[in-house]
Amino acid sequence: MNVKTLKAVMMALAVGLASGPLAPLARGQDAVGVERLTGTLKKIKDTGAVTIGFRDASVPFSYLGSGRRPIGYSIDLCLAIVEQVKAELGTDDLKVKYLPVNPQTRIPLVVDGAVDLECGSTTNNAERQKQVAFSPIFFVSGTKLMVKRTSNAKSYRDLRGRIIAVTEGTTNEAAIKAINVREGLDLKPVLFRDHDQSFAALAAGKVDAWAGDDALLYAQAAESGNARDFKVLSDYLSYDPYGIMYRKGDPAFDALVKRTFETLAEDRELARIYEQWFIRKLPSGKSLGIGMSPQLLSIFESMGQPTE
Repeated sequence: MNVKTLKAVMMALAVGLASGPLAPLARGQDAVGVERLTGTLKKIKDTGAVTIGFRDASVPFSYLGSGRRPIGYSIDLCLAIVEQVKAELGTDDLKVKYLPVNPQTRIPLVVDGAVDLECGSTTNNAERQKQVAFSPIFFVSGTKLMVKRTSNAKSYRDLRGRIIAVTEGTTNEAAIKAINVREGLDLKPVLFRDHDQSFAALAAGKVDAWAGDDALLYAQAAESGNARDFKVLSDYLSYDPYGIMYRKGDPAFDALVKRTFETLAEDRELARIYEQWFIRKLPSGKSLGIGMSPQLLSIFESMGQPTE
């Protein structure tokens, strides 16, 4: 390297250091172009793609819309993370791939690297934290029971000995088992692959109730066009805070996800996205009218969401 070239390199390095932590050199390369990326960010950089795991029937979180394109509240949040990844890598040339998951496959697909972001309706709990990492909480739900409007049941206790539809691999399944042990109700759970199948079993009269997260129950009934044919019992059987899943033991990606949520909260985008999917009309024309719970409002505020 001659003297003139050496001076040019040193000048470029000085400019990069002076421009602060958001300069391109600090986003993944050192002065001689050696990549510092690790984990999920390195995988995304090497493949040129982010793989999003989506649910096909978790309205309004993650489901198939027009043209069988994944849409929903969780999908919008994940796409915001993708934009942050692009900024981190300094590129707009990043493909988004979608891979369908269900309650049985979602965790294994994240663990083995097939899915980078699982964008559905997944409860963040201590047991799952042993295998995967979670984003900040973006929704607070809980297990309830939905029955037909003609049912005489007013409480879960009125369903003693009855058949209950449960989506396999969900926390709702654990909630029904726990209530059986605690109160000896002899509820008889029947497992289904996904929420649409659980709801269909209830609608067809094959089961007496469907145990699911309350928002999913309301949404499934609304999307069916026959919401008045069903009612959701008031008792909560579990507490279920939702998070986006990604691989465990990846501090750089974990920090990026949390930074994305903080920015969305500060800019009021979290509230806007919530309102889009829970207050305003869904693409189907239906409206859920589910206001933000006090618990979720408090979580958003702690991430920087101002109050009015």
